[in-house]
Amino acid sequence: MAPTSAADPQLRQILAGRGYRRLLLLAALLGVPVALVSFFFVSAQLALQNLVWEDWPEDLGFDRAPWWWPLPWLLLAGLILAPVVTRMPGGGGHVPAHGLGGPPVGPKALPGVVVAALLTLPLGVVLGPEAPLMALGSGLALLAAQLSRKPLDAMNGAVIATAGQTAAISTILGGPLVAAVLVIEAAGLGGTGMVVVLLPSLLASGAGALVFTGFGDWTGLSTGDLALPTAPPRFTPDAADFLWGIPAAALIAALVAAGMALGRRTEKWIRPQTGLRTVLCAVGVGVCLAVYALVTGRDPAEAALSGQITLGTLAADPHAWPIAALCALILFKGLAWGLSLGGLRGGPIFPSILVGAAAGVVCSGLPGLGTTPGLALGIAAAAAAVTGLPLTSSVLTVLLLGQGAYHQTPLVVFAAVVASIVTRLLRRPQGPAEGAAPGAAAAAGDGPAADPGSGSAAGARPGGGPRPESGPPGPGRDPAP
Repeated sequence: MAPTSAADPQLRQILAGRGYRRLLLLAALLGVPVALVSFFFVSAQLALQNLVWEDWPEDLGFDRAPWWWPLPWLLLAGLILAPVVTRMPGGGGHVPAHGLGGPPVGPKALPGVVVAALLTLPLGVVLGPEAPLMALGSGLALLAAQLSRKPLDAMNGAVIATAGQTAAISTILGGPLVAAVLVIEAAGLGGTGMVVVLLPSLLASGAGALVFTGFGDWTGLSTGDLALPTAPPRFTPDAADFLWGIPAAALIAALVAAGMALGRRTEKWIRPQTGLRTVLCAVGVGVCLAVYALVTGRDPAEAALSGQITLGTLAADPHAWPIAALCALILFKGLAWGLSLGGLRGGPIFPSILVGAAAGVVCSGLPGLGTTPGLALGIAAAAAAVTGLPLTSSVLTVLLLGQGAYHQTPLVVFAAVVASIVTRLLRRPQGPAEGAAPGAAAAAGDGPAADPGSGSAAGARPGGGPRPESGPPGPGRDPAP
């Protein structure tokens, strides 16, 4: 308790200062425009996705998208993305193989991020919208800071960028709670530093969530946030669930780690000829999706995209999925996700959650392991493996499970911790140059938070990139030893 008591005078001085009160007000005000832009951004992306994968196949007389449907659309995604990556500032955002988000994205890099996400993710890229949303939030926040009468210093700019990221990511995670936990865990801070960063982030995400929810009701537009339309049935885990659940969580973590390793290898392969090989990478993703549809006779959209819709379908009726189809989904979506991590642009979390959930349902066939516990541990283990944040992953899983969450919490926490440890053990240490994504400097170079000497708050951003000093991993850094 002594460190907390010693920090109280410093914290009181910070909270009482005019500069920090102005920072809190700015954070709360920023949550509104960030949420509005994020709302229409995600709504437009979902509308394009429905157009490509549902409306156009029906217009052509198909009951669902045919097996070959992903091939032309992923080719188009590669052709769109290649000039963005090679010519636009920021390269369309960070490479998702390095984690959830890179350094805060400045205003100059925003057009590339928006074009890459809005025009390629709906075409079937196996990535989620979370990283582009965080980039959008930080870019808008830094733009507002640059336009203010009293420009913020580097440290306060980093805090505002974090608040913008948090406001944006809370819209797709269903509210400010998960985003706030993410800030705490990713920051690796305690005491004064945690409070200083957390309060503006909570205000921004709370204001943003209110606006986001209201606009959804007023406009009737869907945003496809990460939620299960039908919660799994209540089920109390027993000894058998833990007996099978721990090794199952380790297996799922190994699967996710293998996909992330494929992403890093893909990125290295792309670097010498970025434009051409970006297109080839996108085509490779399309081939994986087409083969899934051919092998299973099912809709290729199940393996394409972020997986939010398929996750809801799987959770609503896991027994409707044959084991062979689930294994094919794990294999081909996992391969497509790994390729997308290294060569395309988007967020890494959502597809990994679907892969983990499918693996959990497959493991639920083991004697004594129930379907609901299998689904719960699969989601928690995959989220923890890809983010390196077991607490955030546990909270996210509990919120997703809804009514059945209370009894699953111990198993969820065990799975998240085991997956986090296994991922760290499996991950090979990186050299100093391996963690830096091409274009990262350009992405962050036009905002106040980009200053490497900006103080401890700069390391608190939830999308923070690799830093030379040691410290706990965040979603912007791969969980490394």
